[in-house]
Amino acid sequence: MHKGSCLCGVVTFEVDQELAAPDACHCSQCRKQSGHVFSSTNVARDRLTVNGGKSVRWFESSEKARRGFCATCGSSLFWDPVGLDYIAVAMGAFEKPTKTHLAVHIWVADKGDYYELGDGVAQELRS
Repeated sequence: MHKGSCLCGVVTFEVDQELAAPDACHCSQCRKQSGHVFSSTNVARDRLTVNGGKSVRWFESSEKARRGFCATCGSSLFWDPVGLDYIAVAMGAFEKPTKTHLAVHIWVADKGDYYELGDGVAQELRS
């Protein structure tokens, strides 16, 4: 069982599965929402329990996905793809230990111009 929460603790969650290796998304939407890079792990919907869900606000950022955040503190928590059987949960919201490691940087072609990647983790350009 992995647990996590938003910054203020109003929204908490539990994941009843091992965490898949996360990705770090560098697209402009993730950078604008999170302030830099949004790292998340995909979780089967039936393995995620959210407490304080009434405080989660959703923003439809595209036709393909919506983004969930805490209405009280603004913490970015979820990336919810339309019609798929999983939801992406923000790695920064999990309590330690997560027992996983970053698998890939995605949307690198759209990354900010103020940083470079040099950690040796695989990269997908996507555009």
